[in-house]
Amino acid sequence: MKHYNEKSVHTLELPRVLEQLADHAVSAEAKRRAMELRPETNIDTVTRMQRETTDAKRLIGMFGAPAFAGIRDVKGALQRADMGGTLNLRELLDVAMLLNTARRVRGYLDENGRVETCLHDRFDSLSANKYLEEMITTAILSEDEVADQASSELADIRKKIRASNAKIREVLQHMISSPSQSKYLQEAIITQRGGRYVVPVKSEYKNDVGGMVHDVSATGATVFIEPASVVKINNDLRELAGKEEREIERILATLSAEVSTYSESIGLDYDILVALDLLFAKAKLSYAQNADAPVLNEKGEVLLKEARHPLLASQKTVPISVRLGRDFDTLVITGPNTGGKTVTLKTIGLLTLMAECGLHIPAQSGSEISVFETVYADIGDEQSIEQSLSTFSSHMVNIVEILETADDRSLILFDELGAGTDPVEGAAIAVAIIRYAMALGARLAVTTHYTELKSFALTTNRVENASCEFDVETLQPTYKLLIGVPGKSNAFAIAHRLGLSDHIIDTARDLVDSENQQFDKILQKLEEKRTALEAELSAAEALKRENEELNRKAREYDERLERDRARAQERVREEAEEMLKEARRAADKIFDEIDALRKAQKKKDDIQRINEARASLRGALNEGERKLGSGKGAKRAKAEPLKRPLQIGDTVELLAFGTQGTVLTLPDADGNLRVQAGVLKVTTKVSEIRLIENAENRSAQKIVERSRAALRNQQMSNELDLRGMASDEAIMELDRYLDQVFLAKLSTVRIIHGKGTGVLRAAVQSHLRKHPHVKSFRIGTFGEGENGVTVVEIRQ
Repeated sequence: MKHYNEKSVHTLELPRVLEQLADHAVSAEAKRRAMELRPETNIDTVTRMQRETTDAKRLIGMFGAPAFAGIRDVKGALQRADMGGTLNLRELLDVAMLLNTARRVRGYLDENGRVETCLHDRFDSLSANKYLEEMITTAILSEDEVADQASSELADIRKKIRASNAKIREVLQHMISSPSQSKYLQEAIITQRGGRYVVPVKSEYKNDVGGMVHDVSATGATVFIEPASVVKINNDLRELAGKEEREIERILATLSAEVSTYSESIGLDYDILVALDLLFAKAKLSYAQNADAPVLNEKGEVLLKEARHPLLASQKTVPISVRLGRDFDTLVITGPNTGGKTVTLKTIGLLTLMAECGLHIPAQSGSEISVFETVYADIGDEQSIEQSLSTFSSHMVNIVEILETADDRSLILFDELGAGTDPVEGAAIAVAIIRYAMALGARLAVTTHYTELKSFALTTNRVENASCEFDVETLQPTYKLLIGVPGKSNAFAIAHRLGLSDHIIDTARDLVDSENQQFDKILQKLEEKRTALEAELSAAEALKRENEELNRKAREYDERLERDRARAQERVREEAEEMLKEARRAADKIFDEIDALRKAQKKKDDIQRINEARASLRGALNEGERKLGSGKGAKRAKAEPLKRPLQIGDTVELLAFGTQGTVLTLPDADGNLRVQAGVLKVTTKVSEIRLIENAENRSAQKIVERSRAALRNQQMSNELDLRGMASDEAIMELDRYLDQVFLAKLSTVRIIHGKGTGVLRAAVQSHLRKHPHVKSFRIGTFGEGENGVTVVEIRQ
């Protein structure tokens, strides 16, 4: 957006929206950049920004926002490190915090799944230097403390310092505990003066205690003396403190040099994190405003559906729908004061600026915004006492500046155009300004009270009237924008409702010229027709909703019937299968009895019993088949015409039993033949059998197909829970499960063994290392079960 239009940016209150955006940012730099955000005028740039906001919003909806709390401004520290300077503890900790944040944000998508977005390059560009991060955090514990393990030399120095401190305290403790020495002391304590250990001695005994005087109390009653016995140890301690300070300076210099080595990548991480922080702030603002991405164009077309001004309380805002630039280029809005005309102008302008900043707009999905080169707004009372400008004059100054720079890629918003002067002259100037701006090719939205502008809109091509609706009954505006309907003056109606006498109102009407009265009557008729059409439309929409509700209920009823029918069929199928199982059990029992009879004896009477048993078997099978057929509601398979004459040894299917048998005799004149079905010899008819060609090959093929189908249809779980099992039992269960998932072609599974003592986890992982189906395995991460779960990748 051009610099000279900064005034319109503030007039439309974009900075207040940017304040809301900054509130959703985390880092100070992202907040600053949010406040400095300005609209872009290149449609490719705006499209990219909108897509980034949309993808960030989608990621928040799926996984929540990344954590940006650790972003620290390290630019100054990096510059000093590059110049050879030594960074202090706070600066080094800031670098480590930034690197830690970069590492966690980089892992944001990896932890939650690689959802395809346009933000991947930004996440992948983070270097996440864990080596330098751990070097700093290992060496520095806080802003005031360097860790002993920062270097072996520092650890040794501090060990000696602790030993010297302990030695001094031991000597002094012996002194203050000694009856012969304690009488000289003011108090039996050990303290320090000037970094050296001393004891408080009564002033009258200062010559009785050998040593160096370091301080005297304010009253002079106490002398702080360093006993001679600890002078050398104190000297050693002072020397060790100097060595410690020099070693800390060396450590900080080394860490600063490492920071300088990686300063370019650290600076890049900082810029990427700030940019991502700002992007996700835009997404959070979109959620807060219940906003959506607009459809962008360069044709000067604006279409806002149920749009809301983002700075008004959402529960009190009446959404407006407005269009511009498609079937008309200029919109003339009329209506009562406080009726919403100015809010409509600001909504059009502000939502355009927001979209060009990459922000979603608070409007329904499918709303359209044109990317304008400039958005101009002359809104509000611009009266200036200092410059001796009236309201009309100050507006004219703005309008002159706007018309000098506007072009066909401009959106111009005029509030109360031509107001503040003689109505006739003001209306004429307003019409002339609109004509001039239209000739430039600009898109205009204008508010006015002038009847002349309403007539101009009615009679001029590419100009349209609109009005803010007013309820005369309640004397309140409804804030609804009506496009195509000019606003009607409601002064007489309002005066009548407020109790002004009819005589005065009639006199006032007589004073209005006939042309204006006629125009008002036309507007009144238009309003009546509009109201009637809206009533008809509301009735039609109500009828449509009623029909949709009836259709929905009908669909639900059909779906419920279908579910009931499916459940009934499932019950019938289960009952039929149970009947068949009973028939098979009865057949197996009879077969056992036949075998027992055959083994017992071979006599004729036994043969008779065998025949009776066979007959009983056939009856049981027939009964089971009949019950199954009736339960399923299925039809018996029909015999197919024989493709060739039967031969002894042919394989046929007995349609009554659904089993196969071998032809023993050729059919006689009546079509009867004997078939061997298992242990039974059955007499049947040609019409009750079906010839099976290549029976052995078909049978084998069916077995193969059934096996393959079983594997395909097998629903394997992608996790196995071994908790509570002994190691041997768990290993056996694990082997069986790995075979199944290998056949089912699962790629990754989870083995749940729990945390506990770690025995079961060790046994499982030891077995996985040598299992042929296992490609690799790892401990679960946060959200997967951590140490209680092992994630296994199956070899394909």
